[in-house]
Amino acid sequence: MKVYGGSDIRNVAVVGHSGSGKTQLISAILFDAKAISRLGTVDEGNTVTDFDEEEVARKHTLSSATAFVEWNGTKINLIDTPGIGNFLSDTRAALRVADAAVVVVDAVAGVEVQTEKVWGIAEELDLPCLVVLNLLDRERASFDRALESLQGSFGREVVPVQLPVGVEKAFRGTVDLVRMRACTFTPGDDGAVSEEDVPADLADAASSAHETLVEMVAEADESLMEKFFDEGTLDQADIEAGLRDALRTRRIFPLICTSAQANVGIPPLLDAIRAYVPLADEHPMPGAPAENGGEPVTYDSSDGASPALFVWKTVADRHAGRITLFRVAAGTVKADSAIHNVTQDVPERLGSVGVRQGAIQTGVSELRAGDLGAVAKLKVTRTGDTLAAKGSPVRFTPIAFADPVLSYAIEPKSRGDEERISGALQRLHEEDPTIHFTRDAQTRQLLLAGRGQLHIEVTVAKLKSRFGVEVNVKLPRIPYRETITAATEARGRHKKQSGGHGQFGDCKIKVEPLPRGEDFAFVDEIFGGAIPQQFRPAVEKGIQGERERGYLAGYPMVDFKVTLTDGQFHSVDSNEMSFKMAGRLAFRDAMERARPTLLEPVMNVEVSAPNDFAGDLMGDLNGRRGRIGGMETRGASTLIKAQVPMAEMLTYEQQLTSATGGRGSYHMEFSHYEEVPAHLHARIVANAKAEDGDDSGVEE
Repeated sequence: MKVYGGSDIRNVAVVGHSGSGKTQLISAILFDAKAISRLGTVDEGNTVTDFDEEEVARKHTLSSATAFVEWNGTKINLIDTPGIGNFLSDTRAALRVADAAVVVVDAVAGVEVQTEKVWGIAEELDLPCLVVLNLLDRERASFDRALESLQGSFGREVVPVQLPVGVEKAFRGTVDLVRMRACTFTPGDDGAVSEEDVPADLADAASSAHETLVEMVAEADESLMEKFFDEGTLDQADIEAGLRDALRTRRIFPLICTSAQANVGIPPLLDAIRAYVPLADEHPMPGAPAENGGEPVTYDSSDGASPALFVWKTVADRHAGRITLFRVAAGTVKADSAIHNVTQDVPERLGSVGVRQGAIQTGVSELRAGDLGAVAKLKVTRTGDTLAAKGSPVRFTPIAFADPVLSYAIEPKSRGDEERISGALQRLHEEDPTIHFTRDAQTRQLLLAGRGQLHIEVTVAKLKSRFGVEVNVKLPRIPYRETITAATEARGRHKKQSGGHGQFGDCKIKVEPLPRGEDFAFVDEIFGGAIPQQFRPAVEKGIQGERERGYLAGYPMVDFKVTLTDGQFHSVDSNEMSFKMAGRLAFRDAMERARPTLLEPVMNVEVSAPNDFAGDLMGDLNGRRGRIGGMETRGASTLIKAQVPMAEMLTYEQQLTSATGGRGSYHMEFSHYEEVPAHLHARIVANAKAEDGDDSGVEE
C-alpha cells in the first residue's frame, strides 16, 4: 500500500460504553471506504476487529484491535477498544497512541458509566474528542435526550455539527450544520448517499442549531469572535477552520449522527475525521519526564529524524507468536533493520514491518512518523517499551496498567498441562498486563488475578482455545489482611544448646498500630551494643516472615510498626539465625496482647441500570453491607455509587444480570481496607483454619 506521511494520517481510538456500537461502526467505515467488500456485523461474528473466538462468542470487544482506511487521500488509522470496565486498561493504552478519541454514545441510553470513564482518560491525556451519537435508528432513540445527557455530563462544549433526518426506524440521514445541506442514505449494504436541501420540517431547528454552532466556534477564537460581532455570522471556511482549532484544543466536541447497523451517516463521519482531527505530525507523542522530575524530554518527531517507536500493545498469536504493535513517534521505520530497546537496554531487530487490518497483517516497505504498525517476534520487547537508536535520549512514559482486584485458584485438569500452564499464562500476561499469576507459598495453589469475574472467565477461555490448556477454577480466597489495634511491648528469647556451639538471641520490641495503608515499619532504637549491628536486620527478617504468615487466620499482617529497643547476645552462640528466631518469638508474644483483628478489601462500585430497577438494586447493595454514596438519574438510566466489601461482590455479576434482564452493568475497583465487623470475624477465622486443614498434607 501507499506510504503516508504524518500530514496525511489521522489516528483515532474508537471508545465508549459496551454496546454503543463501536465495532459495528468500524465495520461500516471499512465497508463504505471500500476496505472490505461486505458489511460485517457483530451479530454474525464476521467483523474485522472482533476476531478472537471469545469476542465472537460474547459479541463484545475484549481487546483493542487496529484497522485502517484510505479516504480522500488520507489514511485513517482506527483502534477498536473494549467498553467493558474489566478491560478498560487496554482502552487507555490505545488512547496513548491516538490523535483523538471518537466517543461513541448510544442514542437510547445516552452517557453511561464507561462513557464517563473513557472521557476522563481522554481528558487526562488532553486528547480531542469527536462524539458519535450512534444507534439513532433504534426504538426509543432520542437525539434531544442524548444531547441533554452529553451536555449535562461534559458541558455545552458538546456541540452538534449535524441533526438527524427522521427518528427511530425512520432515521435516514443527517443535516450538515456547517454547509446547511442534508445527506440522505439508503439503509443497508449499499449505503448510497444523496445530497439535498434541508427538509422543510427541519428548517427552523437546523437554522437555530447552525446559529448555536457559529456562536460556539466564535467563542473559541478571538479573531473569529471579532468577525462574528462585525458581520453577525461566519462563513463556511471560518466555521471549518474554527472547528478544527477548537477540537484540537478541547474547546468544542463536535457531535456526529450515525446508525452503524443501518450504515447511515458514515461518509460524513469520515469527512469530519479527515477535516477536524489533528494531523499525526501535529500531535507528536510527549517524551517521558526527565529522571530528576524535570520537563519532558524533547525530540525531533519528523520523518527524517532518528527512528523512535512506542510499544502500546502486545498480541499473543497462536501462529505468529508475539506481535508487537507500535506508533512511530519519530523518523522512518523500515523492514529488516536494527533498533535498540532503550527501556531494557538490549538490541532488537525488526523483521517484516506491517500494518494490521484486524487479525490480518500486511507488509509495507516503510512506516513514517505518526503511523501505526506491527512487527512479529521481537525477543524481549514488551508493552510500554521505547525503541530507538542506541544512545538515544528519547523515552516515553510506560503505560500504567490497573492492578487486579480478584484472584481465583486454578489447577490444570490434566497433569500433562502442569508444565504448560505457566508458559501460557506468561504469554497472556504479555498481551494483557492486568492479568497476574502467582503461586501461593503456603498452599502451592496457582492464583490467577484479574480485573473482575468476566476478565478471569475470558482468560481461562483463552488458555483453552489458544494453548489447549484446560483448568478448574475455584472461588477466590478473599485477600484479607490482619492488623493490630493496641500497642504493647514484647520479648523474644531463643536459646538452644546441642553440643558445641549453641544458639542464643534475645530481643525486646515495641509494637504499635499505624494508619491504614501504611503497611509496615521497622525502627532500630538500640543504643550501644546490646545487640551487635550485624544481627539487628535478622530480627526484622524474623518479624517479616511471621507477619506474612499472619497470626489469626494466615493472612499477612499490615499497618503496624515495630521498634527494636533492647536485647542480649552471646559472644560465641549468637548468630543471624538465632536473632531471626528471637524476632519470630517476640512477634508471637506481642500478638497475644496487641488485640489483632482482620481487615477486608472494600471496593468502589458503580452500577448503571434502567430507572425501574434502582430501588431493588440499592436494597441489594445494602444487603451486601454496602454503603450507598450517591445516585444520579441520567435519562432512562440510574447510576448508583457505593462502597461494598469484596467478599459480598463475588456473585454480583450473576445477580445483576438476573435482576435487570441483562440491562444493568457495573464497574468495580479497589478502594481501601477496613476492619471486618465483629459478628463475621470468628466465621472468617474458622473458614481460613478449615482451608489450612484441607491442605495439611502439602509439604512446607
